[in-house]
Amino acid sequence: MEQNLLIYNTLSRQKELFRPINEEHVGMYVCGPTVYGDAHLGHARPAITFDVVFRYLQHLGYKVRYVRNITDVGHLEHDADEGEDKIAKKARLEQLEPMEVAQYYTNRYHAAMERLNVLPPSIEPHASGHIMEQIALVQQILDAGLAYVSNGSVYFDVRKYQEQTHKYGQLSGRVIDEMLATTRDLDGQDEKRFSGDFALWKKASPEHIMRWPSPWSDGFPGWHAECTAMGAKYLGSPFDIHGGGMDLVFPHHESEIAQCVASTGHAPCRYWMHNNMITIGGQKMGKSLGNFITLDEFFSGKHEMLTQAYSPMTIRFFILQAHYRSTVDFSNEALQAAEKGLARLLEAYKAISRIEVDHEPEERIQDYMQLCYDAMNDDFATPTVISHLFDAAHLINNAINESWPLTYIDVSGLRRVFRIFLFDILGIREEAAGNNSGLIDGLMHVILDIRAAARQNKDWATSDRIRDALAGLGITVKDGRDGATYSF
Repeated sequence: MEQNLLIYNTLSRQKELFRPINEEHVGMYVCGPTVYGDAHLGHARPAITFDVVFRYLQHLGYKVRYVRNITDVGHLEHDADEGEDKIAKKARLEQLEPMEVAQYYTNRYHAAMERLNVLPPSIEPHASGHIMEQIALVQQILDAGLAYVSNGSVYFDVRKYQEQTHKYGQLSGRVIDEMLATTRDLDGQDEKRFSGDFALWKKASPEHIMRWPSPWSDGFPGWHAECTAMGAKYLGSPFDIHGGGMDLVFPHHESEIAQCVASTGHAPCRYWMHNNMITIGGQKMGKSLGNFITLDEFFSGKHEMLTQAYSPMTIRFFILQAHYRSTVDFSNEALQAAEKGLARLLEAYKAISRIEVDHEPEERIQDYMQLCYDAMNDDFATPTVISHLFDAAHLINNAINESWPLTYIDVSGLRRVFRIFLFDILGIREEAAGNNSGLIDGLMHVILDIRAAARQNKDWATSDRIRDALAGLGITVKDGRDGATYSF
């Protein structure tokens, strides 16, 4: 179906008609997680947002190559150029190898995404697996005269880049020229010539575990380099869509643009898309702030801020009820409302089969299919799609009460609207929605707690009996250092 899709471009700050570089193909790169802890609600939002974008572009007939990276090296504390690598720090605290930490949390991230019905990307490159590409990128920028070596580290020369292009700050809206004019030189007190310069390559300190040889030092790539290098490798340059959370606009994505312009002469992509934040009490949810609730805690209800367990589909529906560019503030009341709303839509879909269709309609039924397409084409307006589905659910309920008769064509059309938009595009799983999933999670954690107590008391017979009984039901229990987990 021919659709005129509008996408809000963060760079131009307006909605633009989507036209891919290659007519039938779309290249999309989305910044993935830094894998040093369990995924929380803030990680779920970009994953679900761009999952819907991925699903809808495919639905429109495009062949989409979706690249979402795993950051397993180079992301230092506080998103800065100094401090400890987040993964290396976790490894040091837990006395593990850094890649052991990265693998463990990557596996758990994948498990959480599967429960949220987030489709896997076409390619999921790891930063640590693309060191050579990042070294080549740094060399290109040095060759262009827009970077410098300082004590074995390599920094991007923001001052010189700004003099040549006047582009640094265009994505974030920061006035870099004013910062340049009011900031004094560092007079050799720092490796950087200007405080706004950012690391392309960092020389590793003696105690730094994650290091690779390079022409400049044994070290590791800067955080921003990975996405520029991997995006170009798998999608070419430029590609169509670059996405991520709004908190990445500066410095991460701003620096990506600078790196790409410096190395290739052009920006990395046509459209920049950014989802807004999940907040708690008006403050961004994040690991660095310590105010996060992990997805597993939502699924089990095991967190002091939660009054109950919430199913993965309730979480997904809760996020999609807000436009991706709006903030979403966590509350139990909002999640409970989402749970009830989703249950109402699913019940309406099931009820369509019970409708008698031996009448002519008294009034013309709205074209819900086109209304939903119009909403998706207006910058992926999922809340509007959901409102149309609620209207359709109300119509179905009226029909069941015989106050609004429907024809066979109407019933068939409504079924198709729900299948396409609620299930295929919004990604809701009928069998995993509502209270049942949360109930199962809650019951499983009770069982695992009983088993953990048995193991602590060295009652191995009871522990094994519980494990074997669950295995007989198709449930696998795995014991790890953080306790037991289960999977179907």
